[in-house]
Amino acid sequence: MPMTYDDFKQLGIRLDMSRGKPSAEQLDLSRALLDEAGTMGYLSRDGIDCRNYGHLLGLPEAREFGAELLGAPAAQVVAAGNSSLELMHDVLAFAMLFGVPGGEAWRKRGEIALLCPVPGYDRHFAICEALGIRMINVPMHDDGPDMDFVEAQVAADPSIKGMWCMPLYSNPSGAIYSDAVVRRLAAMPAAAADFRLLWDDAYRFHHLTPQLHTTLNVLDACEAAGHEDRALVFASLSKVTFGGGALAFLASSQRNVAWWQQRVAVRTIGPDKLNQLRHVRYLRDRAGLERLMERHRALLSPKFAAITAAFDAQLGDLPDVTWNQPAGGYFISLYTPPGVAKRTVALAAEAGLVLTPAGAAYPYGRDADDRHLRIAPTFPSLDEVRLAAQGIALSLRRALQVA
Repeated sequence: MPMTYDDFKQLGIRLDMSRGKPSAEQLDLSRALLDEAGTMGYLSRDGIDCRNYGHLLGLPEAREFGAELLGAPAAQVVAAGNSSLELMHDVLAFAMLFGVPGGEAWRKRGEIALLCPVPGYDRHFAICEALGIRMINVPMHDDGPDMDFVEAQVAADPSIKGMWCMPLYSNPSGAIYSDAVVRRLAAMPAAAADFRLLWDDAYRFHHLTPQLHTTLNVLDACEAAGHEDRALVFASLSKVTFGGGALAFLASSQRNVAWWQQRVAVRTIGPDKLNQLRHVRYLRDRAGLERLMERHRALLSPKFAAITAAFDAQLGDLPDVTWNQPAGGYFISLYTPPGVAKRTVALAAEAGLVLTPAGAAYPYGRDADDRHLRIAPTFPSLDEVRLAAQGIALSLRRALQVA
């Protein structure tokens, strides 16, 4: 006899699937960073003593490594702390306080806004909310944001100063920006001369299938369109090595990098160069990183397949219930019928499953249709993921009062 929601509750499960964190097995893949830390020394390739202050833009070899990963000249790459999120926060804070090259402080305009593709990354929205930046929802398609909507908004409203973009395996939709979308973003006329694309390339190497998808180089596209300062590209190794101890990169035009250096010099005397040194020596080059990411894929792909299999079996008969099968990244989007997502999350919690709050993937936490759920299968074990997928499906069926 098939398991019911009440049967699942009796199992006494306690499982948190609210964040897209690497599992312990994934973190163990980079154990050498800990085991060999004492033997890596402290002198860089050029004889820099990494124990000391200085080198605000990062070690030269770390910047070169970032350049190889992001397809930009090393002179246009910053190697910084462990999180691209802090780089994104600081870029927006600096823009609000001081402006970016080509414009005055954003706060002097009064209310300013950013375009936010939805569903999107909740931490992007949290930064905007904390800084008092109004957010405008942008509909998403499989090939990126709705460009007709974006172009119309940006051309007409000078208070729109930028747009969040997650071009590859977008969180949480899994969208992959097409070449045409990237070129339109790079070339579109903007009423704000200092308009910026906040290009969060978080999942550039996080593939779930043998096909290693890529997107068009936005820095090249912007330069070709005559907007070389438009894009600020962010990436990190947080889900490559250690979530709490990796390094992050910012790539942009030379003018934007000089602006960043001027502003960040007030905040820090230099990054953790010892950590940068050990990462470069451990990963060595892009090929080394890609070999490591193949081992990540071997751990993650079965978890995503388990979610899909459970949903196919238990939700396939329900109208207006859909989910994606991403080719990379860390999340699955599950869409319920309108008005059911919050109830599903509440029922899952009663059964011992902590999910991302419904609406979290929308600015201000407001999903007007109450349909979207972000499923994060990466942290639990494979057996736990199989069980959780069953619990999520049973919770949704109970929310719909379907046996």
